[in-house]
Amino acid sequence: MGKTGGRGDFEWVYTDQPHTSRRKEILAKYPQIKSLMGPDPQLKWVVSGMVLTQLLACYLVRDLSWKWIFFWAYAFGGCINHSLTLAIHDISHNVAFGNKLAKWNRWFAMWANLPIGLPYSASFKKYHVDHHRYLGGDQLDVDIPTDFEGWFFCTPARKVLWLFLQPFFYALRPLVVNPKPVGQLEIQNAVVQLTVDLIIYYLWGLKPIVYLIAGSILCMGLHPISGHFIAEHYMFLKGHETYSYYGPLNLITFNVGYHMEHHDFPSIPGSKLPQVKEIAAEYYDSLPQHTSWSRVLWDFVFDDSIGPYARIKREYKLSKKE
Repeated sequence: MGKTGGRGDFEWVYTDQPHTSRRKEILAKYPQIKSLMGPDPQLKWVVSGMVLTQLLACYLVRDLSWKWIFFWAYAFGGCINHSLTLAIHDISHNVAFGNKLAKWNRWFAMWANLPIGLPYSASFKKYHVDHHRYLGGDQLDVDIPTDFEGWFFCTPARKVLWLFLQPFFYALRPLVVNPKPVGQLEIQNAVVQLTVDLIIYYLWGLKPIVYLIAGSILCMGLHPISGHFIAEHYMFLKGHETYSYYGPLNLITFNVGYHMEHHDFPSIPGSKLPQVKEIAAEYYDSLPQHTSWSRVLWDFVFDDSIGPYARIKREYKLSKKE
């Protein structure tokens, strides 16, 4: 458990991300894919059901012992909360109500945010735009680990710790890499979240709050579902920076595993991404893909060539404000 990681830097490339050119090529060959773009009318009902389930769970756990609070947070509530973060990911692309009702999508994301326990949705939207526009961009894409993460978390034991602390890195990294001023929506997000947290605390005490927040932290850290964080963009094969996963966990993660398809067509809801793969199968079937998120986590920890440095980076010739 003490072997030093094999990489000493990121994989720097001097080409544009591949998604833009592939999108143009696929649309030229299969223009019917445009019909898949637009809102998913079922998303608001699925997400609302999940939020209400967690609110019911807050009532049910109010008198449990602490050991059961953390058990159910990891085994049940955190899975729902992680899924809700991926719903927020989908909503950030305006697929709940469409581009014409952009503010409705932002407010609905705050509703989806409530069981997570901490304000998240407004800031995520702001930075996720850069992740798509400047994939791998130095000082622009905050999905890329910092140099410190790549340097320090280079042994199996340290990589396990990094996976456990992943929620904190995702929350704090933007403040270090590409800080942006706090906007009105982020203030609204924080006020709404704090108000609901206080209401839950007033009604049922501290344990439901711990259940929500602990579930979010635990299931976004060392958990099988969290394999998608590593599977999406870590370079398991040289030169390949985005990977899809077509396994059963897509059923509870809004098809985030169809990540190659998502980056090619970010305005298509997750529920319709399997249709993209079916229509343009020859573009995706031959690309490297993952078959297990748990295996991804195992390989990340024990493969010497994979770690926080195993990411493709590029420089974009623009200022951060562009």
